[in-house]
Amino acid sequence: MVILGRMNLGLEGYTGIARRLLENAGAKIGDYIRIRRGDGREFKGVLMPRYSIVSRPIIVVKLDNGYNVGVKIDENTAVEVIKTKEALLEEAKQGAPAVIPLLEEKPTPGKRPKVTILGTGGTIASRIEYETGAVKPAFSARDILDAVPEVGFIADIDAEVVMNILSENMNPMLWEKIVNVVAEKIEEGIDGIVIAHGTDTMAYTAAALSFALRGLPVPVALVGAQRSSDRPSSDAAFNLISAVLVAAQAPFAEVTVVMHGTISDTYALAHRGTKVRKMHTSRRDAFQSINARPLAKVYPFERKIELLRPPLRRRGEEELSVANGFEKKVALIKYYPGMDPEIIDFLIDRGYRGIVLEGTGLGHVGEQLLESLKRAYENEVVVVMTSQTLFGRVNMNVYITGRKLLAAGVVPGDDMLPETAFVKLSWILAHTDSFEEARRLVRENLAGEIEYRHTIDLYPRWPH
Repeated sequence: MVILGRMNLGLEGYTGIARRLLENAGAKIGDYIRIRRGDGREFKGVLMPRYSIVSRPIIVVKLDNGYNVGVKIDENTAVEVIKTKEALLEEAKQGAPAVIPLLEEKPTPGKRPKVTILGTGGTIASRIEYETGAVKPAFSARDILDAVPEVGFIADIDAEVVMNILSENMNPMLWEKIVNVVAEKIEEGIDGIVIAHGTDTMAYTAAALSFALRGLPVPVALVGAQRSSDRPSSDAAFNLISAVLVAAQAPFAEVTVVMHGTISDTYALAHRGTKVRKMHTSRRDAFQSINARPLAKVYPFERKIELLRPPLRRRGEEELSVANGFEKKVALIKYYPGMDPEIIDFLIDRGYRGIVLEGTGLGHVGEQLLESLKRAYENEVVVVMTSQTLFGRVNMNVYITGRKLLAAGVVPGDDMLPETAFVKLSWILAHTDSFEEARRLVRENLAGEIEYRHTIDLYPRWPH
């Protein structure tokens, strides 16, 4: 099923011969039309608005397979309306059609929660000019409402671009910038925040906001897209609607990642920002909560949020306090067989204050690293052990290697994700100069990053 947004009456963006052909056919945006070209080729689909300012003889339609195409036309082209938008809508009520245009009435301002959408990059809020093939950032409130009009019926939308970067270029200084902007918006009285973010490092940013935004009074929902908005399998609109619903109506006040819960448009999941990981390169339901249940199921079309576990805090219970800042001299290292201890020594010599290790199994590394890890402790470098297995808990008391690592001063990371432990240690070291205090805080549950009890059903099994 392909869901179209609100379509303005008329022929937005069309000029010249394209407009004349459409007017002669009595077509309007949202109608299902047939285009027959002089060369015998035929195209059928829903008439889309044009966004390009270039006056070219192009008509943009959404094909039955969900793709948008720009069809070049000339004087020998014929345009015919097969079904009006109103007829498509009537069929939609019967559950039959593959394409559903929504009603075009605009929501009345001032009667809904206020939600700010902050852009940091990614494809979640971009649009494609099919005449040129270019991807254009679409991040004014008008752009968003044009692209995903459903959000305007959930909340009064404001939007701002904080940065426009590829996800892999995110860094701790940019986390600090996002924290400051979120805090400013909350101080202005906004009811919820949505952060559009590239998916590859979204979990890192979610963890950073979870530690830096203390006493959060409203929800902050990070959202992204696995597939670009011009693909029939795109998750962009569904995810954005779900995130706006969380920001506007969720009873909890936490940092979450809101993404598809299954490969279908059935529900989204709101994952706690310190317990979530991207687990697949391309699946729509790539994000999963690790060693924890998701916070909530989100049904965007029913406007329903179903809590799956108690929240850390509820909306409006606390007053925002900000503890911004992240230590840059922290490293995350994946252990591998035969790893050279010089890697640890190099970080110590370069003045690093913290190291997170992704060890094997219950939290082990080869004994060849022991002397370097003892040296790290002597130089007051905090070393935290996590597990490459992700699921389960580090337990360094079971085998002799683990006990030797404890004796060398390595701190167990409990059931924290390696990336969460990395962000947490970076945050801790920016707020204390005490080596022992930092070691103590690593094992304290500060933002829901540690689960003290696990159940067997937390292990995911694809397909859902």
